Amino acid sequence: MRASRLLSILMLLQSRGRMTAEALAEEFEVSIRTIYRDIDELAATGAPVYAERGRSGGFQLLDGYRTRLTGLTDAEAETLFLGGVAGPAAQMGLSQALATTQLKLLAALPPERQAAAERIAARFHLDPVGWYRDAEEAARLPAIAQAVWNSRVLELDYESWKGRVSRRVEPLGLILKAGVWYLAAQVARTVRTYRVSNILDLQVGEALFERPTDFDLAAWWDEASRRFESELYTGEAELKVTARGLKRLRHLGAALARAADTAPEPDAEGWVRLNVPIESIEHAAGEFFRLGPDAQVLGPPALRDALAERARAMVALYV
Repeated sequence: MRASRLLSILMLLQSRGRMTAEALAEEFEVSIRTIYRDIDELAATGAPVYAERGRSGGFQLLDGYRTRLTGLTDAEAETLFLGGVAGPAAQMGLSQALATTQLKLLAALPPERQAAAERIAARFHLDPVGWYRDAEEAARLPAIAQAVWNSRVLELDYESWKGRVSRRVEPLGLILKAGVWYLAAQVARTVRTYRVSNILDLQVGEALFERPTDFDLAAWWDEASRRFESELYTGEAELKVTARGLKRLRHLGAALARAADTAPEPDAEGWVRLNVPIESIEHAAGEFFRLGPDAQVLGPPALRDALAERARAMVALYV
């Protein structure tokens, strides 16, 4: 445990620069006295750690020092060889960098760990794209990724639901969701989501922006996606479905699948009555029409009328 902490302290000082004993103690949840003992032990092993005294002082490494140690466990090293990341990396223009990184890591591993890492790549593959779909073409993704990395302002022409708009944004991060790339960007101190495939044109500006220090991309996306789902469904429909209809309902989205999972037992004739969330009358009519005779809409009346109109139009094509 202590050897691991010593290596972690070394790598933390390498990545962050000068750190106080208090900050290190808080980082590793140990006492300040323990940190001082750890620093003494690192110095005794020849690590070039020195202390700066004073109000803005702390521990740091000699300029230019870089450790070749990584401290990777077998599982951590092998994880870097999981298949499936090559596709997203290529879209961002990082495929060559990823391949080079894996080759260097493989060469640095002892022979027995090389074999284990190669087995991981051969036996596990991650495919983030949904069934019957191709990953979206994102020709502008490499430029966006560089702007995110370098904190450069972007000028966007974007196809929104209101039409074509122009935006000057501060790109904070990229998210890959079910094969679709999204950009999280700040506009007037508000973080918004932009679908990368809807970006019609962009210019990477020379101006830099200061990234919010408290912005957590993963936490923000989790909250934003939950809010989107809760705001997406504006109404409710009452259905009567067969067992097959209930099964097919689960394929129409997560919210409908959750409703199907909590449905009551079927009646004597095999029908199940349940309430499900809907986005709009028009959207629900299109979705439920796909269920055919395995579903009957009981309400609202506007949805029943919309389905009846679709059915009449369909009959007119074949009669």
